[in-house]
Amino acid sequence: VTTFKMPDDFGSVLDKQVIGPTTENLIKSDFPVQSFKPKVQIPFQGLPGQWSRKIEVERRRQLYLSFDIAQLLASKGIDSNQLMPRHHDPDNMPAIEEKKDPVFPIYLPLKIFDNDEYDCRTPEEWISLGLEPGSHDRKPVPGKALLPTDDVLGHEDPKSQKLIYKWIDVGVLDYSKETELYLVHKTDKNGLVRDEEGRPILNGGITPEG
Repeated sequence: VTTFKMPDDFGSVLDKQVIGPTTENLIKSDFPVQSFKPKVQIPFQGLPGQWSRKIEVERRRQLYLSFDIAQLLASKGIDSNQLMPRHHDPDNMPAIEEKKDPVFPIYLPLKIFDNDEYDCRTPEEWISLGLEPGSHDRKPVPGKALLPTDDVLGHEDPKSQKLIYKWIDVGVLDYSKETELYLVHKTDKNGLVRDEEGRPILNGGITPEG
């Protein structure tokens, strides 16, 4: 009978029994799994010999993960830091010899070039990717945003000449139809989207107190 007696610290015994590599996802994330999946126009049931929907989704996911928007722009000779309009500084106008245009600096906002004709999802669909089955809490959706590295000065004066803009990993919290802008929050060093108290930011940051 004593053969079947369970040890008191049975959990620790199981932890020590490491048989081999696991398929369990051990990376902690504040983003839902489905928020990383690309949208594909493939039937759920295909013909024999054709790629299944799951294979195509995974293939595109791996392909998109291999892209880096900063590197793609740099390969075309585009400096991401120069994409944001800044205050006009007449004291530091480049000379003609520098092959820069001293009369017409960058002044057009990115919104003018924004085109959503070929977007695979609407803003509402992107935000809804934060909803997990069976949960009422909406998690952030992963994304990249061109933001200033200095958060304080970035909020006070987004067009300051002192700011440096970089593509930064963010969690998309909400979307405004009126302004057509997304509310985003920078991820921390562990890739998590947390508030000042270290809690996950849910439902666009709206607390039960409002």
